[in-house]
Amino acid sequence: MLALSSLPCLPPAASTPIGAEVRRGLTSRPKTLSPWLFYDQRGSELFEAITELPEYYLTRTERGLFARCGDDILAAAGSPRLAILELGAGTAAKTGLLLQAAVRRQGSVTYYPIDISASALEHARRNISQQLPQVTVKPRVADYTTSLDVIPSSGCRRLVLYIGSSIGNFDPSQAAALLRALRRRLAPGDLLLLGVDHIKDRGTLLRAYNDAAGVTAEFNRNALLRINRDLGAAFRPRLFRHRALWNEPESRIEMHLESLVPQQVPIPALEIAIQFRRGETIHTENSYKFTPGSVCRLLARCGFSPVQDWTDPRRWFGLYLVAAA
Repeated sequence: MLALSSLPCLPPAASTPIGAEVRRGLTSRPKTLSPWLFYDQRGSELFEAITELPEYYLTRTERGLFARCGDDILAAAGSPRLAILELGAGTAAKTGLLLQAAVRRQGSVTYYPIDISASALEHARRNISQQLPQVTVKPRVADYTTSLDVIPSSGCRRLVLYIGSSIGNFDPSQAAALLRALRRRLAPGDLLLLGVDHIKDRGTLLRAYNDAAGVTAEFNRNALLRINRDLGAAFRPRLFRHRALWNEPESRIEMHLESLVPQQVPIPALEIAIQFRRGETIHTENSYKFTPGSVCRLLARCGFSPVQDWTDPRRWFGLYLVAAA
């Protein structure tokens, strides 16, 4: 493998977001890749398929909470008129239930879905506009993890949705930094609805990230296909095994790609080749799980005060409504 210091200058691809991330992650020890690499068009489609799997309880449980508690959530928000924003909206499949509740409460609503995937946002805009003409949809293509400047000002109070336990993809310090940055963008009295996955038995957790049909494995390996397409790499995805692990001390599910053989993978656009030992892994994603107490402490440290929370009968998932203090 060519050492970074041996190159007279970095190739142009190294300055792109994907080039910089791949160089950083695959030349580190241990090897890592950021989970945003999953979400090209194919990755977004695979994730939508994951949310419908019988093992993947998260989406189903959260959707049930929205269906049962949507009117209560909007009532607890307390304002006669709210604008609704969503970080990492994707196709907004569940959000329609909350938008319906908002329409029932205030007649019409402006909805700002924010996501890195333009195709997912267009899908969301089209579906919501057809099903709920009282909702004005204003999509914003952006990576909210790098800048929250994309959050629009509004003439009314704002309710920010950060659902799907997406906060669990960040380690504790990153999660706190993101929530503090969000708090700085909000005015006192603006609201956040945070959806988080609670800690539960190990078997249920592992099945959710290693389904019998292999959809999650395909989703994990899709990052390698994206690197092949965008950077001309020569990954052979079937030489990498999907692995999901429960790290109890850290309260997180980890996803890895394990090399099944010793191999070298050239990445021409970066002018490097990456060596893998048999059994060596690329750590691709974390999904932290919470207790109600740990969620409340995190939100309080980041400048939010509690309003109300909801959970399902098994207490598998929680929705936490908080106000910018």
